[in-house]
Amino acid sequence: MPQPLLFPIRKECPPGACVCDRDRLLADPHGDIRILQLTRDEEKKLLARIETISSYAQLQDIANRMQAQLGIVLRITPSSREVRSVRGIGIQFAEHPGLCRKTRQAIPAAIRRCLDRNPDIVYALLDAHGLLGGG
Repeated sequence: MPQPLLFPIRKECPPGACVCDRDRLLADPHGDIRILQLTRDEEKKLLARIETISSYAQLQDIANRMQAQLGIVLRITPSSREVRSVRGIGIQFAEHPGLCRKTRQAIPAAIRRCLDRNPDIVYALLDAHGLLGGG
C-alpha cells in the first residue's frame, strides 16, 4: 500500500500527452518522488526566478538547488562546435522519471531567454569551460 504523501504533487498529464511515467514513479516504493513536488504553480515560480537570474553564479545556484530539492540534474554546456548565439549552448536534463515533457521544454526556454538578456552570463559560461582562454 503506498504511503500517503505529505505535500501536494503535480497533477497527471492527459493520457498520451506526456512520457513522464508519473504513475509508475508513484507505484515504486523506492522511487524518488521529489520531482512531483514541482506543481504547475511551483513551476511558474521557478520559471520566473530563472528569467530574473543576472549572474553565472546565480545560474549555477539554481541548477544546484533544483538537483538538491527536486532531483533534477541539469547540464548547461557550450556546444563542441563554435558558439555564435545562445542556441549554441546545450541545455539538457539527465534522464529522470516524473519530469513532465512540458517542464523539459519550459526550463531550457526560460534559461535561453535569461541568457539572451544577459550576455555576461554566456561569457562566464564559456570562460568556465575554457573557451575564452581565461579572459
